[in-house]
Amino acid sequence: MKTIMAKSSHDSFSFSRRYYLNFNKTKHNNNQDHEDHHQILTFNPPKHKHAIISLSKLRSAIALLRIKSRSCRVVGTIFGHRRGHVHFSVQTEGSAKPMFLVELAMPTTALVREMASGVARIALECERGEKRELNEEGIWRAYCNGKKYGVAHRFECGAEEWRILRAVGPITVGAGVLPGSGEAVGEGEVMFVRASFERVVGSKDSEAFYMINPHGVGGPELSIFLLRV
Repeated sequence: MKTIMAKSSHDSFSFSRRYYLNFNKTKHNNNQDHEDHHQILTFNPPKHKHAIISLSKLRSAIALLRIKSRSCRVVGTIFGHRRGHVHFSVQTEGSAKPMFLVELAMPTTALVREMASGVARIALECERGEKRELNEEGIWRAYCNGKKYGVAHRFECGAEEWRILRAVGPITVGAGVLPGSGEAVGEGEVMFVRASFERVVGSKDSEAFYMINPHGVGGPELSIFLLRV
């Protein structure tokens, strides 16, 4: 399958450099030519009690990832209709059933704008409830680069999602646009980015996905965190 590459960052998602966690605070220097990409994940959610508590727990969970973690590579696909919402799929291999598939309330165009800034860090946070695997949790609070984007929902892969995943299946790393089916909500072209992700599991309540770019290819960084608080 030939990947259709967009002409600008506003037309499609882009590749990402691999993002590494650094748990020491980074001092900002106005004379630096560029920002150190080894920096702690920072969020600026709405200023209310729950947001403050969430930020504290988020930092604790990320610290735990550093202390005790294991990692592996998976296939990640981010996609969404131009007038629809962002979807994130994780597969153990290209043809496998997604082990995690979630739809965010975040518009696809909003993620495109965030990635155009150079860094996109998405955090999905859920409450402790029934004993289950973290990637089996159904409802999440969603944040991207410090902005709250409502609720994200985990769901089983349906016909439209399978159509998209099969269409991009032959692509190891790529970004572009697929024609819409004309039947789904938010019908129209589907924007996507597909790449290998490093899955880092810190504990039963925290894990992260870091998109890995091909050697020598630069671009925005993308990280996705799952946290149970």
